Amino acid sequence: MSVVTLKSGFLGAIAASAALFVQAPDAQAEALTLTDIAGRQVTLSELPDKIILGESRMMYAIAPLIDGNPFKKIVGWKDDLVQFDPDTFRKYQAAFPEDTARQINFGNPYAGDFSIEAVLESEADVVLLDVGNLFKAEETGLIEKLDRAGVKVVFIDYRRNATENAVPSMLILGRLFGEEKHAAEFIDFYIAQMRKVTNIIDGIPAEDRPLVVVENAAGWQEDFCCWSFGPYNYGRFVELAGGVNFASTLANAYSVTLSMEGVIAADPDVIIGTGARWNEARPEVTSVLLGYEGDETENTERLVALSQRDGFKDMRAVNEGRFHSIYHQFYNSPYHFVAIQQIAKWLHPEDFEDLDPNATLNELHDKFLPFDNSGQFWASLPVTN
Repeated sequence: MSVVTLKSGFLGAIAASAALFVQAPDAQAEALTLTDIAGRQVTLSELPDKIILGESRMMYAIAPLIDGNPFKKIVGWKDDLVQFDPDTFRKYQAAFPEDTARQINFGNPYAGDFSIEAVLESEADVVLLDVGNLFKAEETGLIEKLDRAGVKVVFIDYRRNATENAVPSMLILGRLFGEEKHAAEFIDFYIAQMRKVTNIIDGIPAEDRPLVVVENAAGWQEDFCCWSFGPYNYGRFVELAGGVNFASTLANAYSVTLSMEGVIAADPDVIIGTGARWNEARPEVTSVLLGYEGDETENTERLVALSQRDGFKDMRAVNEGRFHSIYHQFYNSPYHFVAIQQIAKWLHPEDFEDLDPNATLNELHDKFLPFDNSGQFWASLPVTN
């Protein structure tokens, strides 16, 4: 039996990547032992055939690993992809109509609508969960219940410590799906795209890094300011792109609530909101509807409307045209290197004049995804004189 321990750090991930290629070639016939992102050692008697996704947006990470049908081993999920990123769901639906139709909606793994009986009926081998919900999974007894039923739980992470855990999470998925080679190929691409930004940002002094306010889900609630991120997720993306994340100066927390008064007093150089096609599940949102079906004309109107909210309309960042929106779902995806590239262009346009994030997004689709790029994934406020 071969054993590979996957560490959460970036260097540990690279070392683990090399270790993948010294395993016995007949992985299907032997037991599989790995350490997940929560630090738990998990052993399976063989590669799993049936997997449940604690979040259907985990398909963002699974699809690049599979040459062919990414749903082959997926028996069901929580339907967050359908609810909150319907553009992407319809892309998968068009490419794999029968496989998307057969997916069981198991509900929220941490709530009462998640049925252990339904999991057993599906004959699932593994349930994939997000490490940000480790406490909930322990508190509700979910891990223990599934373990007693003979179903293994594996934690991955593309949300909380996204840039730290993307590589080891891809390695874990590569092991589980028997796609180590494709995982290594994606990781090579990921590192190359990240380095296009970080190699340059490393040389930019602190005094030249603009102050940035990130508004998480801008327009989700009318006349509300603001949810933001501390030094995690989009807050970390801003830092890697050469900015100072305002919420990180207030709290070392994943989620930070900002007041309008605090944002006005901070007078940020740049404001970036996140948006997606939430209006289908929540019609009242005023968010920018970014994604595969994003329309530039409609989204410009929505972005202008967000900029004219009380408190925002008189801010320097708005008046200087440094008010932007970017696809929210990059926050829970190994594709966040695209977001980091675009943010870097907004923050340091002269340093990244030759960087083309849209070309990066196209290349990602051409090399790793089962459908073409389309729509709109970021937008900037038009400057009027």
